This record gives sequence, structure tokens and C-alpha cells, in this order.
Amino acid sequence: MNQRADRPDDPVPHHRPHDPRADHARGHFPPHGPAPRPAPGRTFGPPGWRPPFPGPPVPPVPPLAPVRPHPPAPGPSQETARSVVWAAVPFVTLGYGTPFSFCYAAVRRRSWSLGAVAAGYGLGTATVLTLLQVGNPVFAVIGTFLAILLWIAGTGHAFAVRSSVFPRDIPRNRRNQHAIEVAKYRRSLREEARALAAEDPALARELRIGRPDVPRTYDDGGLVDVNHAPPEILAALPGMTPEMVERVVRRREEQGGFMSAEEMAVDADLPPDALPQMAEYTIFLR
Repeated sequence: MNQRADRPDDPVPHHRPHDPRADHARGHFPPHGPAPRPAPGRTFGPPGWRPPFPGPPVPPVPPLAPVRPHPPAPGPSQETARSVVWAAVPFVTLGYGTPFSFCYAAVRRRSWSLGAVAAGYGLGTATVLTLLQVGNPVFAVIGTFLAILLWIAGTGHAFAVRSSVFPRDIPRNRRNQHAIEVAKYRRSLREEARALAAEDPALARELRIGRPDVPRTYDDGGLVDVNHAPPEILAALPGMTPEMVERVVRRREEQGGFMSAEEMAVDADLPPDALPQMAEYTIFLR
């Protein structure tokens, strides 16, 4: 018989059942037990991990919205085919469709002269129909001759003005409209930034409003903080010259900054015509 199994100083005999409380007393925890606490003054984490440097919060990236493309503009071949069909209406209808063809052209081009032409062809067509329905052979001959004349004249006239009714270069102002929308959006951003600065100047400084020369995440629409921006940023303001920048910088160093664009214009001796241009893009944080 092994006597070491009966000795009281033996930690855990081989034939005794495992007691988890003994492991807990010795500081041994099971794999799913409580996690060990880090020593004071040390940061617990995986090997090579370091606490991140505190910085401004990163805005969440919004999901991409489905883009609705603009309707495709008709190509040159489509416009050419459409203009030929329009010009051929008087020839195909023996001249009786000429008034309707030129009426469509007048509406399309918003032209009073084409409208008058359509009215003239309509009056001639009505005269032809009246002469043909009288029953007199002479009037019938005159009506037939007038109908042929209107047929030839209407067809030639339609092909002559076809290029002006269906111009090749259709004006498209989508790019200009987009530029206008962007400019209005930037203006709204400047108004929101000014309202925020008036309500909470400390938050405005934290967001670095008016400081395009430093890293930031807030879009203020292109504002410039005249009291803190460097000279090269002030020089980018509309209507600002190097001499004016020098005077503005010197005056703000002497008196500690400005309260408004009007005060800046008076103290720095700026020309009156430059003030409206700068007032749109300037802000004055103290």
C-alpha cells in the first residue's frame, strides 16, 4: 500500500474526487470562470494592443441611396428622324395636315410667327374645302389648283424650317441647375454654422468652424474665422488683397480680434465694395 496517499500534507490524492473549491482557494479558475483582473496601473488586452489616441468621433457612413439617373436625352439620330417625320406630314396628307404640323411647331418652339403660319395654312385649307363643296366646276378647278399649291408650299416650307423647329443642340441646363442646388446647399451650411456658433461658441471652436487649415469633420459651408485663421486663408476670401490681409492681421493682433465684418472693415480700413463679398464667408469667434 502506498503510504504517500494517506499523508495529510499530500495536496490532492489520486484516488480522491476533484474539489473545485480547492482550486478557487488556490486562485485557479476554470476556463469559463471569472476573468483575472489586471494588475493596478496596467492595461489588460491582447498582445500588442494599445489604447487608441483620443480624437473626434467619426461620423457614421450613411448607406448609399439608389441613384435615380436622369432620363436620357434623345440622340442626334432620334431628333433627325423625328424632324423628317414632322416635315413629311404635309406631303403625306396632301397638304391637309399642314396646319396641324405648324401648330405643333409653334407650341414646341413657343413662336408666335409659326402660330400665324399655322393659322394661314388653316385658312387656306378651309377655303379649299369650301370651294370643292360648292358644286361649281369652276370653283372645283380653283379649289384643286389651290389645294395642289398649298400641298407643295406646305411641304417645302416644312422642310425649310425643319432645322429651326428641331435644332440639333437642344439646350440642357441640368448641370447649371445642379450647380445652383450645390450653392444653395453650401449657403444653408453656412447659416447653420453661424447659428450654432451664436448659440454655443465653445462647441463651434471644438468643431473648428471657420478653420479650413486644420483637420476637422464638420462642414461649415466654407466659412473663415477671421479672428483665428492664418493669413493664407484670409487671402482666399473674395475681394481680399495682400495689403488688406496685412492690415487685418495687424489690427486683430493689436485689439484681440473683431466682432463683425463691419467692425473689421472700419478698423482695417477695407473698401466698402469688398464688405458684402466677405460678409458671406466670414465668421468671428472670440
